[in-house]
Amino acid sequence: MIEITFKDGSTRQYDEGVTPEEIAGDIASGLKKKSVGAYVNGELFDLNRPIEEDAALHLITKDDEEALEILNHSSAHLLAHAIKRLYPDARFGVGPAIEGGFYYDIATSESITEEDLPKIENEMRRIVKEAHPVKREVLSKPEALERFKDDPYKLEMLEDFDDSEVITVYTQGEFEDLCRGGHLPNTSRIRHFKLLSVAGAYWRGDSSREMLQRVYGTSWYTKEDLDQYLEMLKERKERDHRKLGKELGIFMLDEKAGQGLPIWLPKGYTVRRVLEDYVYELERRSGYKHLSTPVLGTRQLYEISGHFKHYRDDMFPLMELDDEAYVLRPMSCPHHAIVYSSALRSYRELPIRYAEIVTQHRYEASGALSGLERVRAMTLTDAHIFARKDQIKEEVLSAYRLIQKAIDDLGLEIDYLELALRDEGTGKFHDDDELWNEAEKVMKELLDEAGIEYKEMKGEAAFYGPKIDVQVKTALAHVITMSTVQLDFLLPERFELTYIGKDGRKHRPVLIHRGLLSTWERLMSILLEQYKGAFPTWLAPIQIEIIPVSDVHHDYARDLNRKLIEKGLRSEIDDREEKLGYRIRAAQTQKIPYQLVIGDQEVENDTVTYRRYGEKEQTTLSVDAFIEHIHDEVRRKK
Repeated sequence: MIEITFKDGSTRQYDEGVTPEEIAGDIASGLKKKSVGAYVNGELFDLNRPIEEDAALHLITKDDEEALEILNHSSAHLLAHAIKRLYPDARFGVGPAIEGGFYYDIATSESITEEDLPKIENEMRRIVKEAHPVKREVLSKPEALERFKDDPYKLEMLEDFDDSEVITVYTQGEFEDLCRGGHLPNTSRIRHFKLLSVAGAYWRGDSSREMLQRVYGTSWYTKEDLDQYLEMLKERKERDHRKLGKELGIFMLDEKAGQGLPIWLPKGYTVRRVLEDYVYELERRSGYKHLSTPVLGTRQLYEISGHFKHYRDDMFPLMELDDEAYVLRPMSCPHHAIVYSSALRSYRELPIRYAEIVTQHRYEASGALSGLERVRAMTLTDAHIFARKDQIKEEVLSAYRLIQKAIDDLGLEIDYLELALRDEGTGKFHDDDELWNEAEKVMKELLDEAGIEYKEMKGEAAFYGPKIDVQVKTALAHVITMSTVQLDFLLPERFELTYIGKDGRKHRPVLIHRGLLSTWERLMSILLEQYKGAFPTWLAPIQIEIIPVSDVHHDYARDLNRKLIEKGLRSEIDDREEKLGYRIRAAQTQKIPYQLVIGDQEVENDTVTYRRYGEKEQTTLSVDAFIEHIHDEVRRKK
């Protein structure tokens, strides 16, 4: 007999060799059907695997977070099983569960295309109906090498194992593969799945190795969950900023210009300029003074700041000119420190808040580049606040409130805050314990005193100090760091920054780094997806499209267009020799907030008749009333 201890601390006696599945059926009605796996002494365990000794058991049910991983891992093997039947010469790389699904890397003499996916799905369903038991087998390394002697991919993987390591093989029907588990006990328990796409993937992620075919899929416990996920994928595709950016003429990427170096097209630049003007005015009213500093910096500048040591691998290569070494600017805080140090400062002047719309460069790996989300040249509104220690709490909270307002005006929501702290054992951070303790203490205090909830993230601080990272959940349910407030005692030391205190002596200021709205590139990707390309009127690159019905209405339409532009509105006229319906549809496709159709009635009465994007109702107003209506909407950022 063996003793099984359950999560609640209770125990029961069972015969040696009992399985978690049998125990589930013994302890509760319906639990056997609901269980999908188990943890035995903390190890992931298959339901049909025998327990040979006293153990702590935690059953995994469909309600647990790990349940989907087990299902999708099992579904990956189901996919490979079907492909082995349909493509007998297929060899397999790895087939893990991933977020939202699974994939398998496959080498075949035939190319698998997306048109083949329904055929593969049908074979998967046949295997489900055949109800193959999934069996786990333990092999020694020599046994495994013999078993897979004709499979070069498995032989290479086996070379990574020590001779003493446990090697497991999972078999279902005629299909077997190296695998650590866990799995559902029978193929019949996989019901609701969909194959999604085919892509290329280098063997072991090495671009110098052969290219395999990667088939992606997703699997769920209910049809409702599967349908909901597929609908989400459809929505995600429709909101993809790369697709929308191309369709709406927001930005472009061209390798001739350089990987990760986006080009802002007229409509995209218009939105960006509106955002820049908005942020400039927001900062100006909050006491920020704006600067413009060079896009280059000397190596010495970044050696003083410490960035050269900590971020050298992320910088573009040095440029040697006239016995000096320059680097494309990766951040602007050293430049702002120089500006601060250019004059004698008094305690009465502090805080000094510098802000700049600044372009920075980071040498991201080519494989990490993605549309506007990950680029090599990025522009942002970057700010640095030089303050006395007694001003830290007020300035950090003021910066945070400014972030809150900007995020709210854009129609986004803060999901949560992270307080990023250092991890002493990593060597990633400056080594002045006294400065670190003081900085972390004051950051915790100010958040606690203000009643602001946060999550502590050890090891995620900047090399120079702790930071508050503001996390925003996007329309696609991605959580991203939108904004940051960072407390820095180190750079004022490195640049020997001072101010004259009340006592007539020199004192060291603190530096608060503040990023308001990520970078314009990342922000644009978020907003395109958030609005599905339909920007609110205050941000829209074209706010009004004027569409004259025929030639006789052109003069009125052109006069109206000039008047709207003079009133500060972004208006265009479509007087092409195309049918009226075609031009109306074109304005709808471009997601222009207001379409004004100008006909006899409008010309005769000096009015406009407008329809809002996405609505069928038409409204007629005088020209002046319409202009006031638009201006009011822009002011309120509706």
